[in-house]
Amino acid sequence: MPKIILMMSVSLDGFFEGPNREIDWHLVDEELHAHFNEEIRHMGALLSGRVTYELMAAFWPTADKDPDSPPTMVEFARIWRNIPKVVFSRTLERAEWHTTIVPQVVPESIRELKQRSLGDLGLGGAELAAEFMRHDLVDEFRVYVHPVLLGRGRRLFSETDSMTRLRLVESRPFGNGVVLLRYERADADVTVGGTQAGAEVGIKGAGAGDSGNTTEA
Repeated sequence: MPKIILMMSVSLDGFFEGPNREIDWHLVDEELHAHFNEEIRHMGALLSGRVTYELMAAFWPTADKDPDSPPTMVEFARIWRNIPKVVFSRTLERAEWHTTIVPQVVPESIRELKQRSLGDLGLGGAELAAEFMRHDLVDEFRVYVHPVLLGRGRRLFSETDSMTRLRLVESRPFGNGVVLLRYERADADVTVGGTQAGAEVGIKGAGAGDSGNTTEA
């Protein structure tokens, strides 16, 4: 069955964006961009919130028209235009480029989407990811650790009362110092504090905060 895969870039100290939502510290060179292209081209759909979608939609539809765009960017522009996308938002009224707008995260509907999908589903955005994790919907975590300490910003994983056990299935260093850590869920339930608790816990433009039930940020 296809998986829901969280793909996010973080600093070494755990932030996915700076205090002013800056992501200019992301080190995406040709090698890493080619890797992203290869991973995303085989996915069944991309899941995001409104902010991430609008950032991507403002750049990628025409990125391959720029004569200065390197081959990896030209390739990704075509991948992004054609891949199905699901945006979780209550305020976005119109979306193009094979995009479906969904007002909120409904676990049963997400599971049905996963079953119907022709490939894995790529999930982006910390707040949307938190909502998916609250509903126990994330199957795999692909965290790209960048060699930088931001000091301040927005953390990828917020505090929670439950614990999720993971199993490392791949670690891959890239030439620019970025390291991919790929984890799968190790178990479905863990005991925390004597009680049984469920294990709920970029590329240019990716990584802005998204929301789940509020589905906006």
